[in-house]
Amino acid sequence: MVNAARREAEASPATSFPGVGVGEAAALHSSTLPPVRSRAPITTAAIWNALSTVPDPEVPVISIVELGIVRDVQHHDGRVRVVLTPTYSGCPATELIATLVRESMAAIGVPEVELVTQLAPAWTTDWIAPEGKLRLAAFGIAPPHLRVSRIDVTGISPLRRADVTVPCPRCNSSRTRLISQFGSTACKAQYRCDACLEPFDYFKPH
Repeated sequence: MVNAARREAEASPATSFPGVGVGEAAALHSSTLPPVRSRAPITTAAIWNALSTVPDPEVPVISIVELGIVRDVQHHDGRVRVVLTPTYSGCPATELIATLVRESMAAIGVPEVELVTQLAPAWTTDWIAPEGKLRLAAFGIAPPHLRVSRIDVTGISPLRRADVTVPCPRCNSSRTRLISQFGSTACKAQYRCDACLEPFDYFKPH
C-alpha cells in the first residue's frame, strides 16, 4: 500500500495550494503572477533621455548630453544612429563613451545602435549646456566663462593673457592665478586661488 501511495504521489503534479486540484492550482498560480507588460515603443525622446543618463567618464558629474558631444540622434524603422563629437580627437575616453552609449540603448530595448564620430565642426566649450556649467562649478571645476568663436592655434594661449580672470569655483574670488596649462586632463588648466588657497581645475574655453 505504501508503494501504491508513492506511485500515486509521483504521478500527480505537486502544487503549492494544498487541497486544491491541479487545474484550479494552475489557475490560482497564474492569477498571482504580475501582468506581462509590453515594452513601450522606442521614441527619439526616449533615446535622448537615455543618453542624458550617460556620464562623461572624466567628469562624471556631467552627462555627455550636457557636455554637448551628442550632436544628433536619428531614429527610423527601429534603427538608431547617434552622432558624437569628442571634445578633442585624441580624447582617451572616446571608446568608453561609445560603450556606455551602447549600454544605455540596450537598457531601453535598442539592441544595436550605429555610432558615428563627427570631427567637424570641432567641439567647443560653447556647446556645454548652462546646467552642465552649474554642475561643473558645484563639483569644484571652474566652468568656461569666456565665449570664444575660434582660437588661432598658431598664436599664444588666451589663458596667458593678463586680462583673463578665472573665478574660484569654491569661494568665487577673482584672486586666482594660472599654475599650469594642463590640469587633471588635457582639456582643463590648473589654477590656484589666493583667497582660499585651494587649487582647482578650469575647463579651458575653445
